[in-house]
Amino acid sequence: MSKLATENIRNVALVGHNGTGKTTLTEALLFDAGAIRKKGSVAEKNTVSDFDPDEKERGHSIETAITHFDFQGKRVNLLDCPGLPDFAASAEEGMVACETVLIAVSGVNGVEVMTRKLWGMATALEKPKMFVITKMDHDRARFEEVLEQLREVFGKPVAPLFLPIGSGSSFKGVVNVLEDIHDCPPELLEQANALHASLLETAVSADEKIMERYLADEKISHEEIAACFTKGILAGLVVPVMCVSAEKDIGIKELLTVLVEEAPSPLQEPLHLKRKLSDGKKEEERIIEPKTDGPLYAQVFKSKRDSFVGKLSYVRVYSGSAPANTSVHVSNALKPEKIAHFLEIQGKEHKEKDHVVCGDIVALGKHDTMNFSETITTDDGGWQIPRIPMPVPMQALAIQAKNRNDEAKVGQRLRLLAESDPTFIVEVESQTHELVIRGMGQLHLELMLHRLKAQHLDVVTHPPKIPYRSTVGGSAEIAYTHKKQSGGAGQYGKVQLKLEPNLGNGFEFVDEIVGGVIPRQFIPSCEKGVLQKMGEGVWPGIPVVDVRVRLNDGKSHDVDSKDIAFQIASREAFKEAFEKARPQLTEPICNLEVVVPGEYMGDITGHLSSKRGRILGMDQLGDLQVVKAQIPASEVQNYSAELKAITGGEGFYSLEFSHYDIVPPNIANPVIAAAKSRQLKEAEV
Repeated sequence: MSKLATENIRNVALVGHNGTGKTTLTEALLFDAGAIRKKGSVAEKNTVSDFDPDEKERGHSIETAITHFDFQGKRVNLLDCPGLPDFAASAEEGMVACETVLIAVSGVNGVEVMTRKLWGMATALEKPKMFVITKMDHDRARFEEVLEQLREVFGKPVAPLFLPIGSGSSFKGVVNVLEDIHDCPPELLEQANALHASLLETAVSADEKIMERYLADEKISHEEIAACFTKGILAGLVVPVMCVSAEKDIGIKELLTVLVEEAPSPLQEPLHLKRKLSDGKKEEERIIEPKTDGPLYAQVFKSKRDSFVGKLSYVRVYSGSAPANTSVHVSNALKPEKIAHFLEIQGKEHKEKDHVVCGDIVALGKHDTMNFSETITTDDGGWQIPRIPMPVPMQALAIQAKNRNDEAKVGQRLRLLAESDPTFIVEVESQTHELVIRGMGQLHLELMLHRLKAQHLDVVTHPPKIPYRSTVGGSAEIAYTHKKQSGGAGQYGKVQLKLEPNLGNGFEFVDEIVGGVIPRQFIPSCEKGVLQKMGEGVWPGIPVVDVRVRLNDGKSHDVDSKDIAFQIASREAFKEAFEKARPQLTEPICNLEVVVPGEYMGDITGHLSSKRGRILGMDQLGDLQVVKAQIPASEVQNYSAELKAITGGEGFYSLEFSHYDIVPPNIANPVIAAAKSRQLKEAEV
């Protein structure tokens, strides 16, 4: 099926809390559709989607795996996404590439922390959603209770599409209540009829003309009902709930049928494009309908390095079509590139494909410019697909090689890891000069360190130094003269600076010179000297920010005035003014959002208050509580472990930089003293 029509493609992201059986369900779907000859298992470490050595070793998914199967003349690209909070960004990559998000919920455990988080992510991406309740063969499976939980947390649109026949060891089948239900067991018939009528009304309400025919008691065909139901899913009028046992292969064929008949096709998701206008500041937008003809528009939603193939860029085609050996424009590249061939993905297996159409999900090999979120197009008009939003990683570690000879190798390997993971950041802090890695949580960073060790690169880690800044709380005016005579041409420059606070507005340099007391060619020299001192910091290693500097007077010499003289004069004037203008230490403040079960609410708020956190508000999310706070970055360097200890692993959080704010004196004084001590030691050396 190498040249499928777009209307026959279904792209489905399978997401859910860790341990809901997503990988086992993927195996069952692939097996029942005939895509694999034998089902693998997580325990035996032979599944199609958990093929990475780290996934096999740890027994859970780490990255989104791409699989596919054909069923009833349709192609389903099924993306098996990880369910741990540290790898939620990988699940978001999978959701971005698909029209449908299928959320797995354990029939034993019900709605869990990541169920809510993933629902929120799918909603933010405006993706249609479905639920599948797994593990229905388990002795403690409880369909009705889990269904009620789903309705309570996610609202009225949640509606059962399947009814289980039996439960636990007696679970033997499912009834699709939207289909012909006359063959269902007598004990379910009344409930099935009621649900059938309700779902049918919901479905036809999505199409006005069909609704009129329905109310007039006209017969509505199966195909028309399925099309209406799809519209209802797209509009959020209904979120269907199915139930299965992947282990015992019950409900799998029925789920396959729903995916190919009722899940939306790529033709039902319009494509938004942007491009910068000629001034480079404003943007122009347009919306095009997904179609097979016209220019190719595709986007890299994931990239990684394969030990055999090299770099692989996983691409979703949103519009157009293209054969192999097509030249394309990549949004960050200076010149067109030729795509020699496309790769069809089945877990770790790659098969060449000679043509892609709108809706396809494929991989491209060995293209260094095709990085995460880049647009690939045959259109040279500059139009791009908006970049994929990713959370900002805030969990950080400073890192250095145990063996100095390995420093370059460690840096190179870390950057290769970062290339495959947009939420893994590697940077050298300009202020502290530390090599720092940032990730989504402790588990995320542990994985990256494990991958370093697998390359025989040993490192030591410690919490990174906090990137403090300094500013002023008052004003001061200083005149300073730099004069140097050492035989021959001398140096002379006099400046008068007024330093003022400019909190939250960065650096501002104001030229107030009148009468040419400082020649115009030396004004930039004065600003350059100020900026140099701000970068170094008056307190060594602590840059100055958020100040306004007014250059309001000075003096020059016809022979001895030169660029370096005014730079030095400005540096020294700024230093003296800073020391007289009530200098203050500032620190990074983060926005923190913590989601926990209600019973931990008091513990969390008390813990945050003890760490100088300021509670901004609280929300409710079903039976979970959401605490929003602002807190200094220095207080949450180990928050992942602390939250786990408080909640027993039932809480999760997000963290992002907000602003810089003044540090209390009891914390600021030791930091300033340490900076001055370093300065003295360096001077002695």
